[in-house]
Amino acid sequence: MLREIVLDTETTGTDHAAGDRVIEIGCVEMINHIPTGESYHVYINPQCPVSAGALAVHGLSDEFLADKPLFADIADSFAGFIRDARLVIHNAPFDVGFLNAEFRRIGHELIRMEDVLDTLSMARRKHPGAPNNLDALCNRYNIDNTRRTRHGALLDAEILAEVYIELIGGKQTDLGLAVTQARAEVLGAEARAGAPRERRIPPQRLTDAERAAHARFLADFKGAPIWQDYIAGN
Repeated sequence: MLREIVLDTETTGTDHAAGDRVIEIGCVEMINHIPTGESYHVYINPQCPVSAGALAVHGLSDEFLADKPLFADIADSFAGFIRDARLVIHNAPFDVGFLNAEFRRIGHELIRMEDVLDTLSMARRKHPGAPNNLDALCNRYNIDNTRRTRHGALLDAEILAEVYIELIGGKQTDLGLAVTQARAEVLGAEARAGAPRERRIPPQRLTDAERAAHARFLADFKGAPIWQDYIAGN
């Protein structure tokens, strides 16, 4: 079972090393490349001003963010949601750099880049020389992004999930092989809870009449049937 989290962030600016902070996180869960319907979304009080340039991109103002939780307050729930999953991110070094700067401030375990798949790098390999931002990829793959009047972490993660499927070959690659969405939801819940996979028991094929007939056969059988030794040993 492959569990992936498609992730996006919004920030106060473009440079975490200069003190810019994460203000929104959006994630959607996929099992075997199928969205399960599970998501994670939060706004965060960055305790610093949002730059004018960033505000023009996402529209998240200082006033809107003032009563939101701090990153330290949501760190454990966020880390729990992404745990044991591969992260799918467009321009991953940007988002991971910001998230790890936040984790580092509170002494939390960091995200490992080996657990991250960068869809921007994938797109550049697949379409060298072409525009590969999210809007351009939506246009290339006929994905409806009309809702994207401004950047938003959860909406962008949902759109990126559709783009990612196209980058790996499109929905047709899963026909006949992928689990259904309902099954994906079950698998996702099991993965998040650490539950053991269910053990499927083959259906019983003998009817009561057949069992009775077999018992009468054994009663008339001369000697011990050889298969009884096998059953006793197992």
